[in-house]
Amino acid sequence: MASTDSDKQPDAVSSVMKVFGILQALGEERENGITELSQRVMMSKSTVYRFLQTMKTLGYVSQEGESEKYALTLKLFELGAKALQNVDLIRSADIQMREISRLTRETIHLGALEEDSIVYIHKIDSLYNLRMYSRIGRRNPLYSTAIGKVLLAWRNYDEVREILADVEFVLSTTKTLNGVDELLSALDRVRSQGFGEDNEEQEEGIRCIAVPVFDRFGVVIAGLSISFPTIRFAEENKQHYVSMLHRAAKTISSQLGYHDYPF
Repeated sequence: MASTDSDKQPDAVSSVMKVFGILQALGEERENGITELSQRVMMSKSTVYRFLQTMKTLGYVSQEGESEKYALTLKLFELGAKALQNVDLIRSADIQMREISRLTRETIHLGALEEDSIVYIHKIDSLYNLRMYSRIGRRNPLYSTAIGKVLLAWRNYDEVREILADVEFVLSTTKTLNGVDELLSALDRVRSQGFGEDNEEQEEGIRCIAVPVFDRFGVVIAGLSISFPTIRFAEENKQHYVSMLHRAAKTISSQLGYHDYPF
């Protein structure tokens, strides 16, 4: 008998397709029993049951009492809402970032918290030939970056310790913070002054300044930063850059629904 394309697919790929087939079927009807689902997705009842139990354990599917009917939970909606939130955030931030880029000619980053790291979700490259290397999607440590400190500074100590529980503090330079206690002390400073700094802590020869961006609930959703090679950074200009970032972050936060920007 000739093999079909699905027969040739690796088991993992085939399983993923089956999961999404079940999710799609559940999305089309509010409640489904195993018999209905198996007919709609053309799988055996035992296979559908096995996948449903896993999705139920992960929180994507609920079972309606004793009826043996299954339904989607709001977990997929939550994931989609996060994606939409980032789209809105980037759209709002892009105009502000391009204006800061025009005024400073330096690298501008927007970063968000991803598990125990910062991930860059938007970037405007420096207009100078000498610039820092980074890319959208790249991850960096929270403890040695200006954006990372901003993302942590408005969280309580217990939450910060939990986020960093499995993180090894790698001393990238002689200025890298050496452990959670030293970081917590730095976070107090970040919160009181309203901005975070990376003073050659992640990479020698690079300084960064970052400020918080708040979502409509007043939660720090991102950090907005300017990065400079140290040869182009003058300490006397720092407050000017901070003010510029605060104006931009206040506008972005307002567009996201937060109108009480504290700086």
